[in-house]
Amino acid sequence: MAKILIVDDSPSYRLQLSQLVQRLGHSVEVAADGEEGVQKAQADHPDLVLMDVVMPGMNGFEAKRTLARDEATAHIPVVFVTTQNDNVDRDWGMRQGAVDYMTKPVDAASLQAAIDAAIANRR
Repeated sequence: MAKILIVDDSPSYRLQLSQLVQRLGHSVEVAADGEEGVQKAQADHPDLVLMDVVMPGMNGFEAKRTLARDEATAHIPVVFVTTQNDNVDRDWGMRQGAVDYMTKPVDAASLQAAIDAAIANRR
């Protein structure tokens, strides 16, 4: 079981993704925006962050860069889970250091594969 931080400004999608991750057997923490996500990652050191891109204040790309610059959180893998579906955004997300980039809505099998790959590569 992995400890997964979900960072998304949509309360309904945060709940939906949390329930899916829990059904897959993982524990969940949530954050409503990039700033809160960075703070929770620094405090809780999750095994993985599932992060939206488009959020008010600090967006997902900025939050990923902030995590990468902090020695205590640089090792935490980030998977972007977003509605941004064009190749430019996908390429930019991967250039920010994400381990994967998924578009909403995600299905259980794809999410489990992304979680498994991110956790396996971290070890």
